Amino acid sequence: MKLNIVPARTGLLWVKLGIKTFVRQPIALSGLFLMFMAVISMCTVLPVIGSVIALMLIPGATLGMMAASHEASRGRFPMPTILVTAFRAGREQLQAMLVLGALYAGGFVGLLGLTAVLDGGQFAKLYLLGGRVSAELLNDDGFLGAMWVFTLGYLPLSLLFWHAPALVHWDRLSPVKSLFFSLVACWRNKGAFTVFGLAWMGVLTAGLLVASLIGGLIGPVIGSGLVMGSMLVLLAMFFSSLVFTFRDCFAAPLSPEAPADDTPPSA
Repeated sequence: MKLNIVPARTGLLWVKLGIKTFVRQPIALSGLFLMFMAVISMCTVLPVIGSVIALMLIPGATLGMMAASHEASRGRFPMPTILVTAFRAGREQLQAMLVLGALYAGGFVGLLGLTAVLDGGQFAKLYLLGGRVSAELLNDDGFLGAMWVFTLGYLPLSLLFWHAPALVHWDRLSPVKSLFFSLVACWRNKGAFTVFGLAWMGVLTAGLLVASLIGGLIGPVIGSGLVMGSMLVLLAMFFSSLVFTFRDCFAAPLSPEAPADDTPPSA
C-alpha cells in the first residue's frame, strides 16, 4: 500500500468516472443501491437497536457498492451477491468488518449523544426512533444547535471511515489502522476531496432542481415519484464514484489471479 497525493482537479475526475461507470450499468447499480437502502431501512424498523445494526452494516454495504462499481468499470455486470462482498471474504475479514461497523456505530451514536447536551436528546430521539420535524422544533435554538453540531461532527467521522472498508478488505489492514490511513489520505488530498464534494453538491442540486421543475409540470403524484427516482439515481452515481477515490489515493498491486470482487482497483 502506498499513499498517493493527487491534484485538486482529480476530485472532478472522480465525479466524471462515477457518472460514466453508472451509465455503463444503470439498472444493476441502481438496483444494488436500492437493495442497500432497503436493508438499512428494514433494520431501522426495530426500535433503537435496529438503528445501531443499520449503522454497523453501512461500512460493509459501502464496500459492496465500491466492488460493484469496480466491476462495472471493467465492463462486467455486478451480480446482487457482490453487495455482501465484505461479509464473504473469510472469517478473519468478516470479524474485521464487523469491528469496523461497530466502531462506526459507536462513533455515530457518540456524536448523537453529544447533541443531546444541547437539546435534551430531541435530535437523537428523532434519528433513532423516527418522527417528523415540526415547526416548533425548527424554531428551537437547542435543536438547531444540535443539528449543526451533528453536521459538523459527522465530517471528521466520515473521513475516518471513507477508505476504511476498502483498506480492511483489499489491503488487509486492521480496523484501527484503516481508520488512521483513511483520515491521513483524505487530509493529504483535501484539495481533491473539496472539489469532489463541491462538484457532487452541484450535481445533486441541479439534478433535483430539474426533477422538481419537471414534476411541477406533470402533477404532484407523478412529480414526487420523479423526484424520489432522481434522488435514487443521483445517490447511486455518488456511490459509484467512491471506488475511484480509493484507487487514486492508494497504490495497490493488482492480482490477476484474484476473484474480480476481491481484487483491489489498480492505481
